[in-house]
Amino acid sequence: MPKPFPKEFREDVIRVYHDSDASMAQVAKDFGISASCLKRWLTIDDRKSTSSPAAGQAANESDALREANKRIKLLEQENEVLRRAAAYLSQAHLPKMMYPLVRELAADGIPVAVTCRVLRIARQPYYRWLAQPVTDAELTAAYRANALFDAHRDDPEFGYRFLLDEARDAGQPMAERTAWKICSQLGWWSAFGKKRGRNGKKPGPPVHDDLVMRDFTADAPNELWLADITEHWTREGKLYLCAVKDVYSNRIVGYSIDSRMKSRIAVAALDNAVARRRAEGAVLAGCVLHTDRGSQFRSRKLVHQLNRHQIVGSMGRVGAAGDNAAMESFFSLLQKNVLNRRTWNTREELRIAIVTWIERTYHRRRRQAALGRLTPVEYELIMTTTATRAA
Repeated sequence: MPKPFPKEFREDVIRVYHDSDASMAQVAKDFGISASCLKRWLTIDDRKSTSSPAAGQAANESDALREANKRIKLLEQENEVLRRAAAYLSQAHLPKMMYPLVRELAADGIPVAVTCRVLRIARQPYYRWLAQPVTDAELTAAYRANALFDAHRDDPEFGYRFLLDEARDAGQPMAERTAWKICSQLGWWSAFGKKRGRNGKKPGPPVHDDLVMRDFTADAPNELWLADITEHWTREGKLYLCAVKDVYSNRIVGYSIDSRMKSRIAVAALDNAVARRRAEGAVLAGCVLHTDRGSQFRSRKLVHQLNRHQIVGSMGRVGAAGDNAAMESFFSLLQKNVLNRRTWNTREELRIAIVTWIERTYHRRRRQAALGRLTPVEYELIMTTTATRAA
């Protein structure tokens, strides 16, 4: 029995049909489904949107009123936080520590979550400070910093190793690494300069070995998949696309589009690819998914899904663009044909454009020289039929 299409794919097809002037048969053909299937999806969508119109309208009005009242109250609280913060920071004799202000506002009935969001501070450190305003570790660190600062002020040419010796003589012994950390955080360096380092970001450890070694070839479908994430700006903010590509036919077998680049976008793209391939009757056990070392692809959630679907993970090296060049070539086409064509006002507008280009143009109209001047869908259909007959 064929597997159902993913919910995200059904919603995209319905949205494209409503937003375009094409007929139902044309949209169904563009997305590789039957017209009766699309008609059934539209019927179910209409039933959900038109059930109980009077009750639904009353409920919507009531919900809208409640939301408006909540929004008004929230705006009043945010204005009060900003007013009190401006008054608090204008007092020059007070230290610029915001936690006491958060405590005062909480006593006046303004939630801590609202205050921290407006002031852009984290809540957990505030609660730790509330339980113990000054910890023993902070007090010790302050004494050590004072000793290092005094030594640095007296001898600016000293590096952190010499400052460490001076601090020990002043009664504040510490490890060499601790002295380096304090000097690094506060910018106390030798007057003779310091070596320039990297931007401070270290690549995470790979969770899989590199099983591809830049050999982007496959003898059959679902042997080697590639995945990567790209981003593009809209007037509403960034939109991220995670796509999964089958090397055999260059077909995008799954994708996910989101406004945030979290691990869930990679998991959703993988689940989308698995659902669509299994709907076609494919067996995915042993398929290799090759990615870069992005945090989304190293997450425990994605590793769990790979094991669940019996898919083997593979990762390239750090800073080696060629290790995933086949996926970058697809993103380059997407960039030139869709993303850079004009300015996008909303994320939804760009999302529809991306989905339409992938399903209608890239899959079914754009012929590729590497596939013998066939489209990815035509290549899979012809080669799969030929292999079945040969067997």
